[in-house]
Amino acid sequence: MLWFIFTTPVCNLNCRYCGGSIPEEVMPHEISYDFDHLKRFIENDPEADIAFYGGEPLLNMDYMERIMKEIPARNFFLQTNGIFLHVLRPGMLKRMHTILISLDGAEEITDYYRGKGVYKAAVKNAELIRKRGFEGDLIARMAVSQESDIYRDVMHLLSLRPFDHVHWQLNVVWDPDDSWKDFNRWLSESYYPGLKKLADFWIDSIENMGKVPGIVPFQGVMKRLFGLEKPGLPCGSGRDAFAISTDGEILACPIGGEFEWNHVGNIEKSEPEDVRNSVFPDEPCPSCPYYDVCGGRCLFANKERLWGDDGFELICETVKYLIDLMKEIKPRVEKALDSGLISESDLNYPEVNNTTEIIP
Repeated sequence: MLWFIFTTPVCNLNCRYCGGSIPEEVMPHEISYDFDHLKRFIENDPEADIAFYGGEPLLNMDYMERIMKEIPARNFFLQTNGIFLHVLRPGMLKRMHTILISLDGAEEITDYYRGKGVYKAAVKNAELIRKRGFEGDLIARMAVSQESDIYRDVMHLLSLRPFDHVHWQLNVVWDPDDSWKDFNRWLSESYYPGLKKLADFWIDSIENMGKVPGIVPFQGVMKRLFGLEKPGLPCGSGRDAFAISTDGEILACPIGGEFEWNHVGNIEKSEPEDVRNSVFPDEPCPSCPYYDVCGGRCLFANKERLWGDDGFELICETVKYLIDLMKEIKPRVEKALDSGLISESDLNYPEVNNTTEIIP
């Protein structure tokens, strides 16, 4: 199972779409559980993967290092804003399977949402960890909002040499819709045309160069269309991926620690198998014909529906558009497979749950 471990809910940034640190009334700002309880709990999962999460997890790097030294796991993952990657100790760096760095596109768009100088610092550190020997999967992880242009921003991040993959999440999960001026218009005039251009680029690269560009939502959806992954939420929330809060509470989803439905156990009193398959998306998702591919998209959005039922359906339309795009080009991907241009392993991404949610 995948365990997101909050090393701290504190963040050094205050992004426009996020708001910075998790409030202390939602999650203690210091680790308040006994480390031995965490160790015992994780050791009872023979197939444990660990993702360091926050806040900004590198603000508590000593705790990360202790976990990596004392708790066995198959893989370690890190989600970070990249500002402190230059101080990540070499032994820890080389053991990371995947590092996800938050970047929203080129310098102008990233700094607009995340703060002046963030882009240069994050990209510089991405280049630095490659020089220091990091050979794992390096992912640029975008939050896509009003000022984003999905084609422009994804293509920019793909052009940056340190990164293997680009992933994005639409900023439609965490907040009411007052962060958007006209979401419907943005979809029709920007997002959908941009996705189509990206899809054309993606399949052209496969056919003309025998290369599968690292666009995570495309790869993850195509993987499911080819039956290479079981149905269900791609992120695994509530099924086989859970978060451990700074007070030892076990959350089905890393976001939304204040909601009762999200609390499924405690590391002191629970066993890993006690929480497996404990929370599932509600209707209308399980009855939807797209469910086997999207899995319900996002457990938090499904449960909370901050935009109401109409807004929830509107967000679902973005998922259906993406899946239909991939269905449209699937025959061309099959032809590339049959001709040997690419192999099935090229489509089998991610091989393990590396914390990319797949569905934006």
